[in-house]
Amino acid sequence: MGFLTKVQLIQRKASEQWYINFPSALAQAMEFERGELVEWLVEHKSLLALRRPSAPPPVLKKTLPSSTASTPSGKTAARQASNPASSNVRKSSH
Repeated sequence: MGFLTKVQLIQRKASEQWYINFPSALAQAMEFERGELVEWLVEHKSLLALRRPSAPPPVLKKTLPSSTASTPSGKTAARQASNPASSNVRKSSH
C-alpha cells in the first residue's frame, strides 16, 4: 500500500527548500520519534530510500522454515532425499 504525497518547494531570494511530508499514519506505523535523524539514499531517479540508523528493534523475529535451505543466490532449494538407494541405478548383468 502506498501513500501519495506532493513535493513542495519554498523559494526564497537566496535559497530554496524542498519538502516531502510523511502522512501521519505512516509515521506512526514506522514509530518515528520527534527529531529522529534519517539518511536519504538515491537508488535511481525513480527510487528514493530512507535509512533509519537508530530504528526500533522488530517485535517479531523472522525465521526460515526448517524444510528449506537457502542458496548463495538467495533462492530457496528443496532438500534432497536422504535415501541413498534412490540415487543408485541398478545395472543388470547378462
